[in-house]
Amino acid sequence: METLKSSWESALQPFEVEPRLTQKVFLDLVRAYSSVGRFYHTLEHIQHTLETIEQMRSIAVNFPTIQLAAWFHDVIYDPKAKDNEERSADYAVMSLTKLKLPSTDVERVRSLILSTKTHQTLLTDIDSQILLDSDLAILGSSEWEYRTYAQAIRQEHSWLCSELYKSGRKQVLLKFLQRERIYFTNEIFVKLEGRARENMQAELTVLLS
Repeated sequence: METLKSSWESALQPFEVEPRLTQKVFLDLVRAYSSVGRFYHTLEHIQHTLETIEQMRSIAVNFPTIQLAAWFHDVIYDPKAKDNEERSADYAVMSLTKLKLPSTDVERVRSLILSTKTHQTLLTDIDSQILLDSDLAILGSSEWEYRTYAQAIRQEHSWLCSELYKSGRKQVLLKFLQRERIYFTNEIFVKLEGRARENMQAELTVLLS
């Protein structure tokens, strides 16, 4: 938790936010990501995303806004809803406005979060590419970590019967596998692309069996 708190404070440091307000929003985020029913979209996912983002600090244009977008991108997560990204973006705008961040930075965080809905972005938008690649870094993890991730996603959709879940999950996997590239940045593409495709294909094979 101390590592996460330090990362949160680091992201806000350039904006000279009042410490009391920084702490309050941090605790609100911790509560949201620790709520009942979350098995993958938790603080662990946020930490993993932030750690991956950190690896690409040198190629970022506005690094703090990428960090902040990572913090807020799954703050609202209802597996039955189709507007989690929009609601998370609105939550970020509300929170960051209270922290008195410049409106241009708040709007940038909002747009970064919204890009996670389709996981598509402009080839010229390196900050969005960094966020999206970091959000999907789990796909290129070890076989054991990927299985744990897949099981957690299933738990978050436990309200779906097996047939419906398999159908929906297959669509998600095929959507990514049919892309020319899963990852936008060269850094993550070289490091994780091959492994991610192997992991997803293995899961797809099980779903089709």
